[in-house]
Amino acid sequence: MIRPTSAIVDLDAVRDNLRAIRALLAATSRVSSIIAVVKANAYGHGAGAVGLALESAGATMLACADIEEGIALREAGVTIPILVFGALSVSDPEGVFTHRLTPTVSTPGAARALERAAAARQTTLRCHLKIDTGMNRLGFRHDNLHRTLPDVLASPHLSFEAVYTHFACADDPESPFLEEQRVRFDRACAALGALGLRGVRRHAANSAALLRDARTWYEGVRPGLLLYGVVPPPLSAADLPLRPALSLVSRIVAVKGVRPGEGAGYGLRWTAGEPRTIAVVPAGYADGLDLRLSGRGAVLIRGRRAPIVGSVCMDMLTVDVTGEDVAPGDEVVIIGRQDGQDITAREVAGQIGSIPWEVLCRLGSRIERRYTAET
Repeated sequence: MIRPTSAIVDLDAVRDNLRAIRALLAATSRVSSIIAVVKANAYGHGAGAVGLALESAGATMLACADIEEGIALREAGVTIPILVFGALSVSDPEGVFTHRLTPTVSTPGAARALERAAAARQTTLRCHLKIDTGMNRLGFRHDNLHRTLPDVLASPHLSFEAVYTHFACADDPESPFLEEQRVRFDRACAALGALGLRGVRRHAANSAALLRDARTWYEGVRPGLLLYGVVPPPLSAADLPLRPALSLVSRIVAVKGVRPGEGAGYGLRWTAGEPRTIAVVPAGYADGLDLRLSGRGAVLIRGRRAPIVGSVCMDMLTVDVTGEDVAPGDEVVIIGRQDGQDITAREVAGQIGSIPWEVLCRLGSRIERRYTAET
């Protein structure tokens, strides 16, 4: 390790979180698959190592954003099926075939591109079909399937093994739109049956929907954030024993005194009203930390919270350690647990008015991922 700032990923926690989700799903025998979402470098945790851990824990399938992410998973050694969410009508589909990926057909253009590629290889390609039930991103409109899908379903070299949708407001318990989308999806699946597509698996529930409504589970679910031990805010999961998988740690590199009236960092947005002691930590916005943490966030040093003061810089930040016995070399926990205290990604997101998905996914590539596991 060259830099003292690193992310420690507990692969046992990832596996245990998957098992906890499986135990929850055991309430119904209908659910046959868990599609584990590992897009965006497994939400910042490292897709290769996490993907292998999830495979070993019994995930049915992994899901990623694009062909390149799928290829990276295969090169890491993942052997179970991999679903590609992204729009493929503007991509080179070669990797779908060479790396045994399962593409999503979400537009007529994607269907045509994949049909041509499969026909050229004289093979039949297994696909998932995406229905847009109101999020208005990718997918065939739920209320226009009789016009858009007959030609797609007639593609001789495409075999549709599943159909899915994505919920826009599942993490908002006050919104009725989850129920509206669920009803639309049920109607769309019935319409697909009338068009000849029958007996395929259905999946719709992301982490939030999985917690909110068992009717969205269908034959498969797509947990993402829950796999990493984070509950989508503002929801709770008291009956789901999860453990955060990632800790972001660093070390103090300098401790210095600040006199009254002096400031710290760019713009001197923080000034000391009395003598203070600050510690310098080599982690900044180039590592994915948000500028808005200044004056809002904190870190853990020797089991105590030290508030972030001054600006969050590209490569470092400063924290107020006045009255604390600290020294260069002391461990700093930015996200994680130390001596019975913890700072979660969900807490950090709340401090900056963001979401934990962003906090985790923004962790920079220069942060070394270190993996721990007993199994």
